[in-house]
Amino acid sequence: MEQQPQTWTVKRILEWTSAFFERKNVDAPRLSAELLLAHVLKVPRLKLYTDYDRPLIESELLSFREFVRRAGEHEPIAYLTGQAHFFDLELDIKPGVLIPRPDTETLVETLLGFCRHTPGMESPRVLDLCTGSGCIAAAVAKHLPTATVVAVDIDPLAIEVARANLSKLKLDGRVTVLQGDLYEPLTSLIECAPFHLILSNPPYIRTGDIATLDRNVKDFEPHRALDGGPDGLAFHRRILAGTRERLLPGGRVMLEIAFDQGKAALNMASEYRALGDAKILKDAAGNDRVLTMSIAPT
Repeated sequence: MEQQPQTWTVKRILEWTSAFFERKNVDAPRLSAELLLAHVLKVPRLKLYTDYDRPLIESELLSFREFVRRAGEHEPIAYLTGQAHFFDLELDIKPGVLIPRPDTETLVETLLGFCRHTPGMESPRVLDLCTGSGCIAAAVAKHLPTATVVAVDIDPLAIEVARANLSKLKLDGRVTVLQGDLYEPLTSLIECAPFHLILSNPPYIRTGDIATLDRNVKDFEPHRALDGGPDGLAFHRRILAGTRERLLPGGRVMLEIAFDQGKAALNMASEYRALGDAKILKDAAGNDRVLTMSIAPT
């Protein structure tokens, strides 16, 4: 950012940064600029619009320049600010933990709709596998106050972040966070009753596709949370294989998939005869997004 004789006001710096991010192909240039500036100034993003003529002091400019430099190298904005938004919740995030995506909100919306329109689901027991930042578990607990949620992740940093988010949101009393590989840590629970709902946003990127992802994903986000094996469905198979022992009659399993995995996911689902009523649900953009199944009738 060149030094200019004019004063760097909020308006001017947002205009400059938005144009710079556009040239650098940073996602959502204007929004990214606003999020970074609000973070540096320690104000809500909307306050930028009421302080358009506010000049930045030198220390603020220095801090902002460094964030702009890093963002221009495609370091994710969520890692720079330490915050991510998901389903009307503000979550803390750290490098090494997958950043919540709007696509995953389809999974939560599907679960909420199912519970609200299905008798017997007024106080569901919910299992969230591969919880990451805890975004799904937090959204479910927030919008279903009668639900009891167990959230599982194998990564210790993800567990740390999930617990911190649930504590900050005052939801830790209804969400139990366990570290371990999928169903394995459930054995540590004193009461390990089956669940009404099992949901997950597991790794689903094909191993061979990771190198083709955008820089802000492949160079910064944890590959462990992305790599779903050769066809992207390795974790889905493991989850479905353990569902019969963990899912109550009438309940459902709901798994996020990639936009182009619908047909492959249905073919895979047909291999699990203990489950039935397989469906592919679409997200707001009309893309395949959720595989859902239930215990097959006996």
